[in-house]
Amino acid sequence: MTRAELFAQIQKKSSFLCVGLDPDLAKIPARLRSEPDPIFSFCKAIIEETADYAVAYKPNIAFFEALGSKGWETLQKVQELIPRDIFTIADAKRGDIGNTSKLYAKAFFEQMDFDSVTVAPYMGEDSVSPFLEFADKWVVLLALTSNAGSLDFQLIKDETGRPLYQSVLEKSQEWGTPENLMYVVGATRGELIGEVRKVVPDNFFLVPGVGAQGGSLADVAKYGMNSHCGLLVNSSRGIIYASQGKDFAVAARSEAAKLQAEMAGLLARYL
Repeated sequence: MTRAELFAQIQKKSSFLCVGLDPDLAKIPARLRSEPDPIFSFCKAIIEETADYAVAYKPNIAFFEALGSKGWETLQKVQELIPRDIFTIADAKRGDIGNTSKLYAKAFFEQMDFDSVTVAPYMGEDSVSPFLEFADKWVVLLALTSNAGSLDFQLIKDETGRPLYQSVLEKSQEWGTPENLMYVVGATRGELIGEVRKVVPDNFFLVPGVGAQGGSLADVAKYGMNSHCGLLVNSSRGIIYASQGKDFAVAARSEAAKLQAEMAGLLARYL
């Protein structure tokens, strides 16, 4: 999917919602656990009820690969179920030496046909560039994440006073373009989203941390939105676990609709 196609979907749906698929067997409704493939049944119901409001889905690969070969089969089925006009993100957080990264890229881009994959930048250009060699595919690079441990490294300053995450942003601009490179920027970082936007004015951000983690959607839009929106705001637990009863999918739809309505207002305000 190209950037223009992604922006067209955002405009069409008045939404920049990404639904995170984190299907935990311990948390999905108990009645699904007796089905042949409970994870697929759960994801299928969530996708069918939220596709009207989502412009992206982000399966968290760990929840699938923890189930072994069966989990990889389920992931493939889930990926094939997502409508083709909706952006897909393999949340795999890969990042290894060049030859290995190339094979990771082939797995997610050729075998599974995801539009994008999350990548860790710590090993530098040769661990990231193999993912950028695929036409109309994207790298979603970890930049300023929302977890507490991000403070261990990402905000460490060099001798010029520049934090590490800014060095990552600046250096990675040499590797890709706004047409194939996005950044993970956590919603819980507040005004720091604006600092990231100053460094990379044209790139899309994948923004976790809204909802269950307490991030403010209004602040994300205020500090992060650009002329083509430039945002994919992810909600996982707040949507997919809105209910554990028989109405779990309907409840997920309701939560997605609430976020979409707020996003529509923010798009009207800033674009």
